[in-house]
Amino acid sequence: MGRRITAAATALLMISTPAIAHKVIEPGLNDKIAKGAFTANPATRWNRLQQRDGDYQEVWTIDGDKLNRIVFYGGVPTGQPLVRERDKKRDPLPQVSDNMLLPDIPVLLERTYRTKHGIAIMSIGKQEPATLAGQPAIAFEYQFIDPEYEVETKGEGIAALYKGRLYLVAFEAPAVYYFDRDVQKFRDLVKTVSLPGA
Repeated sequence: MGRRITAAATALLMISTPAIAHKVIEPGLNDKIAKGAFTANPATRWNRLQQRDGDYQEVWTIDGDKLNRIVFYGGVPTGQPLVRERDKKRDPLPQVSDNMLLPDIPVLLERTYRTKHGIAIMSIGKQEPATLAGQPAIAFEYQFIDPEYEVETKGEGIAALYKGRLYLVAFEAPAVYYFDRDVQKFRDLVKTVSLPGA
């Protein structure tokens, strides 16, 4: 099993390069994240990918989408899913609801991944109270098996409900090597995040 995961991670390295990035995010203030839903002050260089899976999402990476990525979901309103629907009639995505509580957010992410990406093996780990841009938030861990490459991926997320909208920032990377190498960059970035008007 370990050899298969290592081989898959090597394959990911070969195909997941920042070549598809369309903008380098230099260290310093960035106030246009996810169409202005977030402001942050990264200490390291990132690449903002061209890919957008909906109106509220933005993705940053260092080495490539499958190797390390931060996903911003900014200001998702009530009645909307985190990402673009694939088949709204036959396989609708879960939506942000007006009675949603912070502990509901990790479940929303899990259900979104299972439906949108066909992820069969996913679990939510530790959850604890936190703050995001001074707002009450939930921090949580999760992991899943990438169905395309059979690679175990670890994730950390932090999310808040602010002025009736959902704000979520998540970091994902293969459990082998990349997660441990880069997760602190994510944690440092989250400390600098602000929300409009907060």
